Amino acid sequence: MSTEDTGPVDAPTFADLGLGDAVLKALNDVGYESPSAIQAATIPPLLAGKDMVGLAQTGTGKTAAFALPILDQLDMKQKKPQALVLAPTRELALQVCEAFEKYAAHTRGVHVLPVYGGQAYGVQLSALRRGVHIVVGTPGRIMDHLEKGTLDLSELRFLVLDEADEMLNMGFADDVETILADTPDTKQVALFSATMPAQIRRLSKKYLNDPVEITVKNKTTTSANTTQRYLICSYPQKVDALTRILEVENFEGMIVFVRTKNETETLAEKLRARGFSAMAINGDIAQVQRERTVNQLKSGKLDILVATDVAARGLDVDRISHVVNYDIPTDTESYVHRIGRTGRAGRKGDAISFVTPREQYLLKHIEKATRQPLTKMALPTAEDVNVTRLARFDDQITQALSSESIGFFRDVVTHYIREHDVPEVDVAAALAIAMQGETPLLLDPAAERRAAQKERETRAERGPRKDRPERGGDRGERPGGRQRGNSDIPMAQYRINVGKRHKIEPRQIVGAIANEGGLSRGDFGHIQIRPDFSLVELPAELPSEVWKKLENTRISGKLIELTEDKGPKMSRTRAPEGAGGDDRPFKKPRHKKD
Repeated sequence: MSTEDTGPVDAPTFADLGLGDAVLKALNDVGYESPSAIQAATIPPLLAGKDMVGLAQTGTGKTAAFALPILDQLDMKQKKPQALVLAPTRELALQVCEAFEKYAAHTRGVHVLPVYGGQAYGVQLSALRRGVHIVVGTPGRIMDHLEKGTLDLSELRFLVLDEADEMLNMGFADDVETILADTPDTKQVALFSATMPAQIRRLSKKYLNDPVEITVKNKTTTSANTTQRYLICSYPQKVDALTRILEVENFEGMIVFVRTKNETETLAEKLRARGFSAMAINGDIAQVQRERTVNQLKSGKLDILVATDVAARGLDVDRISHVVNYDIPTDTESYVHRIGRTGRAGRKGDAISFVTPREQYLLKHIEKATRQPLTKMALPTAEDVNVTRLARFDDQITQALSSESIGFFRDVVTHYIREHDVPEVDVAAALAIAMQGETPLLLDPAAERRAAQKERETRAERGPRKDRPERGGDRGERPGGRQRGNSDIPMAQYRINVGKRHKIEPRQIVGAIANEGGLSRGDFGHIQIRPDFSLVELPAELPSEVWKKLENTRISGKLIELTEDKGPKMSRTRAPEGAGGDDRPFKKPRHKKD
């Protein structure tokens, strides 16, 4: 079956697809009005119990296409996992979990568990003991749990391979096949992929039972009136970056999109503290308050709205000149919906997306789906901000000169000059100081450069950060990032007890140590794999927390037993570009089901 995603014209409703009341209520809550093409085509056969292969680009609504039928058919009395969703990265796994929880809002007692590398085993084990209905995980960590006997899939009813081609490209082919072979033959399998390479076709023939094949051609596009730009910055830099953009951009009204309800309030408060007119809207805000806030935006009493995707659905305000993706969406459908808030009715619009170094792969998905390029922009400098501030100051003077009160204040100033014998320009300057208050009119570019240099020196002196916050996909990012091999941070040689005979590759070493130890790709230097062990360059002084986290780390089922190596330095073999930052497989010898 082949279909095109042309929008909701003549499309069935979700109720027409056979979904139950609880799921329909949740869809109504989040503002979904009609199913996308992939949802309309896949939900009925999945509800009918058929295996399925869905070919569609990222951002076409695939998550709801498999999540809704699964939720509709769960047996709430069964405590062992009934559904397993395999995803290539922890970011996608978390996104899928969030979607399940959102769609299960009216299905009482549903437990969804994300399982991925980098998260403590204890959290996952305690949840599994209590009982979960749906497990969403990366193949590497799922295999690790299966090897340890901590994940029981004996009563699995649904298995979904999300972004299957990406999983195979990342080296998870053996793990995926092992999981497919070692789960009940009676399970229903749904495979979603953007492409159909020979390996996917072979998987489908071997493990799926007479699958329905559905192809969706995505026609998602963005308005030609909207200029699309992006800024590379780490998470801690975002507030300052947004502040500078607000200073230099000539905007009328703006929506700033964030991922969570809590973040809307937090960011709006930070912007107000910096002197901007900002308010938050999210799913927890009462309808009366929402309407009041939107009306203030329309009338010009409010300039900036900080919102979640759900809260901004249906928002139509011509005054919106800019949309900022403070948190870039992980699917292109959300991206298109967001920037569709600007550039309406023939007006010009601007969309700016903040992208952390680890999220750059999302840009390719967006450009491919929308068929429009995004232009890289630089963070406005202190000089840029100063030019804008002086221009705004000039405008304030010009506006004041046209005021009806100008005559009265001219007499007041003339009186002061006559009484105190002070030049007119000095009086004007003194009035400007009084108006400005304690906040300097201009930034000091030299001071900014000195602060940046001091920060670089401080980072070099203290070595690897010990407090690596994990926030979605941005685990371990430093402000500005650090390239592998940077001599600012001293490196040392370490030994791990896995080598060539364990059939490992450098990317597995980087992935396992990064995920379990809380390191980033930039913390790795050179890697050399020898017959029975491997040598890895890591920061010279690893924090004690990292050592503790790596005590139970396994690669190919074997403990790595990390130790500092005092032997001769290795030859220069680089860790592979692109390794690390995602959940690499903890492999075991491949075996087939009897």
